[in-house]
Amino acid sequence: MSFRQSFRATPIALTLVAVITAAFAVSAFAGPTTGKAEAGAAIYKTKCVACHKADGTGGFKVAGLPTANWTLKKTWDATRTDDYLRDCITNGKIKDGMVAWGKTKQLTPAQIEDLVAYIKTYKAKAK
Repeated sequence: MSFRQSFRATPIALTLVAVITAAFAVSAFAGPTTGKAEAGAAIYKTKCVACHKADGTGGFKVAGLPTANWTLKKTWDATRTDDYLRDCITNGKIKDGMVAWGKTKQLTPAQIEDLVAYIKTYKAKAK
């Protein structure tokens, strides 16, 4: 193989690796959560209570922005999917003051799944 051929093959190989990695990352986080609500409860008590309250009723952050009230049925509209919750916890919502727990490596992907599972327990109790 000549230098020119190997030089052309390198970007193709790198692109292929990037596509495979991205596909794996998306499939690992798409769809219903596989987390454990019990483990998520412990995380919620340490990371989420300050803004979302222990009972899930939400409140106001320092900036005055409201946080989700997980105990209301209207909170659980069609947009509150597992993927939506996962994205909020992982990437945060800067405009709303939500911390990017996953992006900042404060929570692992498995912990995020546990937290999603726990937050969904409020949906069953919503009034």
